[in-house]
Amino acid sequence: MSDKQSTLMMLGLAALLTGCAVRSPDSRIGSAAAGSPERWIASKAARAGIDRDWIKRFGDAQLVALVEESMKNHPDLRVAAERVRRAEAIARLSGAARRVQVSGQVNGLLQKQRFPGFPLSLGSNTAEVYGASLDVSWELDLWGRLRASRRAAAGDQQAQVQDYRAARVSMAAQLAKAWFALGEANEQIGLAQAAILVRDKTVLSIRERFAVALEGGLASQLRLAETDLASSRASLARWQAERERALRQVELLAGRYPEGRLLSQKGLPGIPAPPPVGLPSELLLRRPDILAAERRYAAAGNRHRAARLARYPSFSLTGRTGTSTNSLNEVLDSRFGVWSLAGGVMQPLIAGGRLREEERVAGHDEEIALRELQRSVLRGFGEVEQALVAEDYFARREQAVAESARSAKEAAEAAILDFADGAVDALTLLRAQDRQVQTAFQLVALLRMRLDNRVDLHLALGGDFKLRTPE
Repeated sequence: MSDKQSTLMMLGLAALLTGCAVRSPDSRIGSAAAGSPERWIASKAARAGIDRDWIKRFGDAQLVALVEESMKNHPDLRVAAERVRRAEAIARLSGAARRVQVSGQVNGLLQKQRFPGFPLSLGSNTAEVYGASLDVSWELDLWGRLRASRRAAAGDQQAQVQDYRAARVSMAAQLAKAWFALGEANEQIGLAQAAILVRDKTVLSIRERFAVALEGGLASQLRLAETDLASSRASLARWQAERERALRQVELLAGRYPEGRLLSQKGLPGIPAPPPVGLPSELLLRRPDILAAERRYAAAGNRHRAARLARYPSFSLTGRTGTSTNSLNEVLDSRFGVWSLAGGVMQPLIAGGRLREEERVAGHDEEIALRELQRSVLRGFGEVEQALVAEDYFARREQAVAESARSAKEAAEAAILDFADGAVDALTLLRAQDRQVQTAFQLVALLRMRLDNRVDLHLALGGDFKLRTPE
């Protein structure tokens, strides 16, 4: 075999062996799917599908724009995206052990040897050796240990992608809730201001009646009216502070400096149509936290396999082609070519119990990953059931409070007329007005709680808003 042919053989072998592709770890979701219910207990609806545009369902273009801004600017999401890239790099790095290692070197040796004699020295010899070589080495993955390690790294990378998905949808949910808190504060401020106007007029009316000593104009009733007026002013101050807090929270979540300049007078949106809930089994295939836990379990299984296979003998191939000459100007001359091809087997014999204990540790890690997957599945089922139950009760409660608020408003309006006619005393008027104010506050608070629960339901179902790859 010529020197040129041997070089081509080495490079061809390297290209062939380096091109072997890695396969992702097989899905192990079946280990956690046992015992999954056939349908949700809290809902008989089982429409399949996933609402990927749920942020848009609230009908607020400014909220959608803020979420998109958050996806680009928030540091937490940038960190999560960078973790994905790091995991990808680790996955590529893990394949290096399976690939052919090729190195080139040029060396020179100048050696002088003396030959002592008695009574005279026999002289010395100076030798020069120069060479250039291309070295190829490869470990034959006969048992699949290196493949298992690389699949484990691929599983970790896929888990990081799911973590990134979870971070994105969590950030969108936090921002939506902060936006709804801002909307609630705006509405509550409007109600508090309206209550101040009404109660201020009531204080004036009672004071006028008290001045002319008419029936119902007792000093105690005047003081109660002034107390209600002060309470309304306190409520206004409270909700103004809440609006400032929510405003800065929105800015922070959008990745902005919290300077309170995102002025918004918007109230709360209406409740959109409920999302498709699908079946419990579908949840296992779309919630990012469950998918991330499953990928980590699959990766742990491959690490356990790799640790077990590390106790098996390993096979390696090495090859070298190059030149060797005693003249530097002949180092690239193919007439002085040399080549070699060798194989070896290494069997671990005594490692102080390290390999056995590493296998046990990997086995424990796999068991932990399984339990964490089962915990994620159980938590996911629980969050869906809780959100569905709350959805139903919030709707019924809001309907009852809305009816109560309408009755309270009508009662307060009637009490104002009756008080002006002298048909009722000030206490009746004050009670009617207070009931009107409180039910109005409750109704807005309930709407905000329903919106927050709807966000929780989307999260529990694994919904998202047009998923993207890491920026």
